[in-house]
Amino acid sequence: MERLFIDFSVDKLRQLETRIQHCLTLLTLEQIWWRGSEESNSVGNLVLHLSGNVRQWVISAVGGAPDIRQRAGEFAARGGMPADQLIKGLKETMDEAVPLISNLSREKLTATVVVQGYNQSVVEVVYHVVEHFALHAGQIMYATKLLQKVDLGFYRHLHSSTHSEKTP
Repeated sequence: MERLFIDFSVDKLRQLETRIQHCLTLLTLEQIWWRGSEESNSVGNLVLHLSGNVRQWVISAVGGAPDIRQRAGEFAARGGMPADQLIKGLKETMDEAVPLISNLSREKLTATVVVQGYNQSVVEVVYHVVEHFALHAGQIMYATKLLQKVDLGFYRHLHSSTHSEKTP
């Protein structure tokens, strides 16, 4: 059961990461940092936020790295960082986090860690990270569709009787 949970979690995170990368390649610099209102976050803010969240919850809390997250800065950024830098930063974070998740043992999954002042089992940490990543990936995809007026094509394979994607 734990292997199924871990493998699905890793596959889902990688799938969403590639979808975010695709969205970033479609957007102009201005669109990446566009905010619908002052209370809203830009796609750029969301990518920075996802990197910070995964780094804090997985790389730090589970992997033992120092927690150096500057959460307020993720939302305070107002532009300048282009798509390729956002893609690189997210990829580096995911390349560090995914092996930590992939190599979790049954014992480690049930261990308790402290993250953002909360005691959490590692299962809860992984579940939170996947759920949180999916939420913001959906926002990024919606913003991209809104700004570019395009179908992102992530579900075109459903029109084929032979598709190989493992997770929707």
